[in-house]
Amino acid sequence: MKNNKIKSIIQAFFTDLLFWIYLWGCFLYLINSWFEINLKTSFVIIAGLIFTIFFLTAGISLGRKIFVPTKFTNIRWNKTFWGWSIIVVLAVTFIVGWKLVEVNPYKFFTQFKNAGGIMSGIFNPNLDILIMSLTALAETIYLALLATLFAIPIAFVLSFFAARNLMPKTILGNAVYVIIRSIATLFRSIEAIVWAIIFSVWVGIGPFAGMLALMVHSIASLTKLYSEQIENIDTGPVEAIKATGATTLQVWIFAVIPQIISPYLAFTIYRWDINVRMATIVGFVGGGGIGLMLLQQQQLLRWHNVGLIIWLIAAVVWIMDMTSAKVREKLVEM
Repeated sequence: MKNNKIKSIIQAFFTDLLFWIYLWGCFLYLINSWFEINLKTSFVIIAGLIFTIFFLTAGISLGRKIFVPTKFTNIRWNKTFWGWSIIVVLAVTFIVGWKLVEVNPYKFFTQFKNAGGIMSGIFNPNLDILIMSLTALAETIYLALLATLFAIPIAFVLSFFAARNLMPKTILGNAVYVIIRSIATLFRSIEAIVWAIIFSVWVGIGPFAGMLALMVHSIASLTKLYSEQIENIDTGPVEAIKATGATTLQVWIFAVIPQIISPYLAFTIYRWDINVRMATIVGFVGGGGIGLMLLQQQQLLRWHNVGLIIWLIAAVVWIMDMTSAKVREKLVEM
């Protein structure tokens, strides 16, 4: 009990410390931006530490509310310090975001003429390049399809080793689980467009680079989705088959796989839908397909050609979205 309390206090301390460092960091940025007063970064850390110790000790901080509640935190949020501190952080975050992004409504409403060329192209597409555009679009669709197909078997196998309920609670089992989960998280956190840049240098510009980029990202994403589905299966059939003396492989085949087929198919179709949309983006960095064609036409300021390509991409994405939604709906009912 004592160890749990110490752990909770430590968690509350670091929660408050990060909270106040973030808040003072935002204030420092705004002061530097508006008044050109250069304060040292160490000021943020010191201020954060002082505020953390004071409000944590007073029992009114956010960390205390989450981990070690007190009589000062267990009342309505709008009558507490931690509640209003969250409001302040949200407001400051919005202001900092507005400043960093350089939001300018005046430019948006007064410089519409700058977008006149592309708007004209969208509503007056050039049908002369229809065949060439359809060819590039087909390349994009098949690029996404192959990326998904190559990713499925790899993600399928990895998902069993990334499921906490299937890995034995041994040093080896825990190591395998942590390693696969960590790699999947790392690869998924790197966007497909970054992978496309890497593979464009590796194998050269073209659809193959785009396919490899989407495949790597799909393996990581599907491994996560598949493994989480395994972790939510009914444990009854698993225990029943284990009781018969079945091997681990037999348990997976006869108790796990029958429960995950339908959701796996739904996840896979959804991933292909995502890959079709992402294939356009990876084309911008050399991944081939209609994205590369769109980039080339945009750089040449051929807005009527850009307009046609945009309409084709929108049509394919809409068809894919409607179709995949219907298929997933039917699979859920199975």
